[in-house]
Amino acid sequence: MSEGMGNIIEMEEDTQTGRFLTFSLDKESYGIEIKYVTEIIGIQSITEIPELPEYIKGIINLRGKIIPVMDIRLRFKKPFREYNDRTCIIVIDIKDISIGLIVDSVSEVLVIPEQDIVEPPQMNKGFNNRYIKRIGKVGNDVKLLLDCEKLLTDDEAETLIEIS
Repeated sequence: MSEGMGNIIEMEEDTQTGRFLTFSLDKESYGIEIKYVTEIIGIQSITEIPELPEYIKGIINLRGKIIPVMDIRLRFKKPFREYNDRTCIIVIDIKDISIGLIVDSVSEVLVIPEQDIVEPPQMNKGFNNRYIKRIGKVGNDVKLLLDCEKLLTDDEAETLIEIS
């Protein structure tokens, strides 16, 4: 992770359009609209809280602010993977709370032009991946663009507001 990433995130709103912070889980590459991202930090000590869903790993103290952290692998029903020096926490603001997203590694900030962003294919009747909003085409690669608002249900957001 380069030192310059903090500067990229503090740009004016209109320059954020079409900009995505990309990260990886296993072999898949995902993108989050930069407007949601407040900062990126390395993995740190997480305090577990009982009776939360398993994908909410607990809370961290970020410069005096208590922030819940979600393991995106577990949220997407992937197997847990031990954290290492590439594991990052992407801090985002959604539904009036800050939450940290634990990802395998952060890649880069990409600009994906609107014409290269498409709707996800309809796999079969009734199948709808609520977390994937659109798909970005980058060269021969595909970036799965997350719908940050759907990472938490309203009930989950309420619960997390209470603990943070």
